[in-house]
Amino acid sequence: MTTEAHVLTVGGLRVAVVRKAIKNLHLGVYPPDGRVRVAAPLVVSDAAVRVAVIGKLRWIRRQQAAFERQERESERELVSGESHYFLGRRYRLDVVESEGPGRVVVRNSRTLALHTRPGWDTRQREALLQRWYRVRLRELVPPLIEKWQAALGVEVAGWGIKKMKTRWGSCNAAARRIWLNLELAKKPPECLEYLVVHELMHLLVRSMTSASSR
Repeated sequence: MTTEAHVLTVGGLRVAVVRKAIKNLHLGVYPPDGRVRVAAPLVVSDAAVRVAVIGKLRWIRRQQAAFERQERESERELVSGESHYFLGRRYRLDVVESEGPGRVVVRNSRTLALHTRPGWDTRQREALLQRWYRVRLRELVPPLIEKWQAALGVEVAGWGIKKMKTRWGSCNAAARRIWLNLELAKKPPECLEYLVVHELMHLLVRSMTSASSR
């Protein structure tokens, strides 16, 4: 059983509260804008939720500040000199035209080299960079899933990466499959790990709800 979310104001913060058939209260700060959400057991009162949030106010502010520091990208043209992000770090793009297959190379801590075929347009350069981001995420995500499956006692049937306009991740609890937004390749590693944990938690909540209904 899950109730519709309602909003509390705590210390000047808007906190979305949703009650579920779970045992423990879970507080999250969500990228990209740092919205605060609490999943609370059905029997926990608003007063108890307020106390829990007050106890985490400094942590919440730190998380929101970290999200705020992540600069928003303007429309990209994929030309040398642009700023592009990978794992929260800003890189200067260096477009290098050469024969052979296109590739992306992290040249150093400040430069991202985009090796393209002569004459490639913006669309082709963008597709190359997006493919590179996808490959990097496919390397980074499996260790996180393995780590947190063991910690939470859940198991996914599968996971995937796709571009999403309004969400950072999603979970199909019935199919036990999670999806992660491709844009997470640009965010700090802790954001990626946070989203993996958050989506896995949907499986945990489903398991607990099913057990309580038997």
